[in-house]
Amino acid sequence: MKKSVRLADIAQRLNVSTVTVSNALAGQKGVSGELRDKIITTAAEMGYQTRQGPVIADKTKALNIGVIISEKYLGDYPSFYWKVYQELCMAAKVKNCMILYEVLNLDDELNLAMPLFVQEKRAEAIAVIGEIGTEYLKHLIAVSGLPVVFVDFVKKDIDIGAVISDNFYGMYHVVNYLVENGHRDIAYVGTVLANNSITDRYFGYCKALLENGIPVNPAWIINDRGFDGRMEIEGLILPEHMPTAFACNSDLTASEIIKLLALNGYRVPEDISVVGFDNYLYTGLCDVKITTYEVNIKEMVRIALEKILLQLRYFKKDTEKLRIVTGQVVIKDSVNCIIGKHR
Repeated sequence: MKKSVRLADIAQRLNVSTVTVSNALAGQKGVSGELRDKIITTAAEMGYQTRQGPVIADKTKALNIGVIISEKYLGDYPSFYWKVYQELCMAAKVKNCMILYEVLNLDDELNLAMPLFVQEKRAEAIAVIGEIGTEYLKHLIAVSGLPVVFVDFVKKDIDIGAVISDNFYGMYHVVNYLVENGHRDIAYVGTVLANNSITDRYFGYCKALLENGIPVNPAWIINDRGFDGRMEIEGLILPEHMPTAFACNSDLTASEIIKLLALNGYRVPEDISVVGFDNYLYTGLCDVKITTYEVNIKEMVRIALEKILLQLRYFKKDTEKLRIVTGQVVIKDSVNCIIGKHR
């Protein structure tokens, strides 16, 4: 009688711990994607049996992943979410996956119209890039019956795996950088409740100010979009009493603030400092290189794909509701040190 394969046998073959093998096969975190793939492939080769049956590591079959981005995030030039989509396409190709892309217009969202790749049953999983309405997402999940992952947002009342950037501490760090350079009068530019990312960045801004003994001034909270998420740059208005710095929820918003400041006779960074978020801005939109918090897009899409493939290829439930991906402050040319200077 053939001896059954144990976790310890796989661990010995790969020179890793039994716990590592167990975590990889169970879809638990703490194991890199590359090592997880290696463990699953080895387990399949050795004939390891789970309670559900043999481990299968068929990576020859191409998988179709549907991608949805709301039209409100797409303008006349490539946006941050377009960059996320491009990175996802490149990562998917390496994993033998094909991307089916659809822009969700606002009428379809209101009418709960499903993407064509769902209607025609061509997708095997769905990635939603950028926050859209809860009602639509719930309907999408129920109707499609497919594995779904949220990219760059999370919904507290929907139990779906999500990958987001470190919005809270990212903004916290760039605002602290302003404080380190002598700024205490700092405005926040972003419609606070427009989406989860802007809200989290606002609270990171508040934490940085309060920890440095600086009160949050309501007059310096400036909206940049409607509550439907659409940018309303033409509605940007500078405060009557000017701060020395603006912390913007995105580099796109920062670029528009810089233009508005120039129209009102202010120079960046000589007169006013500006920081952004994302470290992504279409070439030619701004003459000033913006100090910002860089979102690690490559890692975000890698994890999003990992969550999808865990369910499609390894038949494991994604039990991790949220993964937060850290980035880094990137110092450029938009902040002036005013320590010892008077306005």
